[in-house]
Amino acid sequence: MPQALVALGCFDLRIPGVASLKEKRHVVKTLTASLRQRFNVSVAEVDHQDLWQRATIGVSAVAAEGYHLKKVMHEVERHVERWREVEIIDVDVSLHGPEDE
Repeated sequence: MPQALVALGCFDLRIPGVASLKEKRHVVKTLTASLRQRFNVSVAEVDHQDLWQRATIGVSAVAAEGYHLKKVMHEVERHVERWREVEIIDVDVSLHGPEDE
C-alpha cells in the first residue's frame, strides 16, 4: 500500500492595516483563497477569529514524498511572506506519516 504523508503548517499573522473585523476577514479570505488556488492545499483560519489585527491560519497538504511536501510548504510560506497586508509572527511546519500513529 502506498505511503501517504501529511504536511501541516501553522502561520501566526499580524494584519496591521485593518480597523475592523470585516476588513480582517477580507484580507484573510483573499489570502486563503489564493493559497488554495495556487498550491491546491487545505486552508482554514484556526485562531484569533475575534481579534482585528491577528490571525492564525492552518495549511495542510498530502503527498507520497516528503521532498514534495517540504517544497510545497516552503512555497506557501514564501507566498504568505510576500502578501503585503500581513506580517508573519511565527511559522510552524511539520510532516507526519503512518509511523506517527
